Amino acid sequence: MRALLVHPRTPPTYWGFQHSLPIAGKAASLPPLGLLSLAPLLPDGWDLRVVDENTEPLRDEALRWADVVLLTGMIIHAPAMHEILARARRLGKRTVVGGPAVNTDPGLFPEADHLFRGEAEGRTDELVRALQAPGEKARRVLSPETEERPSMEIVPRPRFDLIDHKRYASMSVQYSRGCPFQCEFCDIIEVFGRKPRTKTPAQVTAELDALRATGYRGSVFFVDDNFIGNRVAVAGMLPHVKEWQEQHGFPFEFYTEASVDLATKPELIDSMVGTGFTSVFLGIESPSPEALKETHKFQNLRLDPAEAVRRITRAGLQVFAGFIVGFDNDGPQIFELQRDFISSVPVPVAMIGVLTALPGTQLTRRLEKEGRLRIVTTGDQFDRPNFHTTMDERTLLAGYAELLGELYRADSFYKRCELLIDTVGRPKAPLRWRPGGLRVLLRTLWSIGLRSPRRREFWRLVARTLRRAPHAFPRAIELAIQGEHLIRYTREDVLPRLGRALQAIRAEVPAGATPLRAGAAAAQPL
Repeated sequence: MRALLVHPRTPPTYWGFQHSLPIAGKAASLPPLGLLSLAPLLPDGWDLRVVDENTEPLRDEALRWADVVLLTGMIIHAPAMHEILARARRLGKRTVVGGPAVNTDPGLFPEADHLFRGEAEGRTDELVRALQAPGEKARRVLSPETEERPSMEIVPRPRFDLIDHKRYASMSVQYSRGCPFQCEFCDIIEVFGRKPRTKTPAQVTAELDALRATGYRGSVFFVDDNFIGNRVAVAGMLPHVKEWQEQHGFPFEFYTEASVDLATKPELIDSMVGTGFTSVFLGIESPSPEALKETHKFQNLRLDPAEAVRRITRAGLQVFAGFIVGFDNDGPQIFELQRDFISSVPVPVAMIGVLTALPGTQLTRRLEKEGRLRIVTTGDQFDRPNFHTTMDERTLLAGYAELLGELYRADSFYKRCELLIDTVGRPKAPLRWRPGGLRVLLRTLWSIGLRSPRRREFWRLVARTLRRAPHAFPRAIELAIQGEHLIRYTREDVLPRLGRALQAIRAEVPAGATPLRAGAAAAQPL
């Protein structure tokens, strides 16, 4: 059987870095790891192809070649996935949809022949039988027969050979699934559970071997939603990866996501830095203790979040961070609190969103009981909230827009970059000049240093870095490249979209209307 594995195009987002990728000479930020992980689970005799619409168009020739088309994606990919399904149906192809979007809302894709929910390991025989059965006899929705989740020790190595790594800014691997915490808005604990499952050290190094065998050298993203969810296991795994790095001349730099309480484990931070980790994403969410308590993010209350960021940064890990506005306990003052906090810490890349009730989460279940849900989320964080907020909606979106506009002014962004350069500790792993690095530097000097409206801020950052922390020069260049996207995307895309959302509210809500409060609104569509 010929199987075409397709990843849909990703619309412009903050994380997409679409304005940065041309400077880096890349087509996409990350490969479709889900499809690369599914590939080795399919029968050995199948012919497989991967098409990532972020790096190449999906042509009819590829669809005609296939006997079956398998898609994966998140909710934000749904429009592109519908287009692909329609094209496949016109050509008479069987289709399978799996991944995050189906896990949270299987009703999104009624046109698909089969929906695959849950984790694939140990369950692909069921999928293969369904694909080989006559259409009317096959099960349309394939779901786990049990709540027991598969062991990560049976997960095979991803098929990195099915893609062209040169098209990606970074590659990715996965060590664990699940998170022990109970954040109300999070869908990860619903999908993967609260008991983190991990691969063995041998599995991790084998995946790094496979990645290295493709010729790739550079940054590798551990896609775990909480890399330190099982601290004992990760502490035992890191020395093996460090030894592997040493044996192969440190071909990779790593980055990942972790909970804020990483700051309370200095020995774990040191081990990560020594292994080659250079940055980490933290879900800080809010400087408001009331908001953190409301959303059950109690792990963030154990340490002052600003001190946590500084500890981790001084140890050598750059912090990326996520923030949320629109909690029930948030009032209009939250925007000033968020702005002041973010401006005071060395976090240039601060991802801020309005609270969204994702399908299947504790938050959605609570809001449904309170009669406050509006619509199923589209994944668009710059549209109106999908539930009735306690803060006046116009105040919420106007404050959100102002906050983004302030934080992603060129002077604000570059001030945070300078604060990072002044704070970040020296890397413990040896630095390597990566293939294509000189070309990236020259494109950066040309596109940002000479042509960008932000060239003055850029040269000031370069001069400060060379004077105070020359070891951080590659980091400064990377930040400038990222900043081009963050600043331009905010100005050219996000703020106009929020402006349109505000206009829609003003058109339907009388001035001076009372803000909706918990339990006071009947569920209604927008």
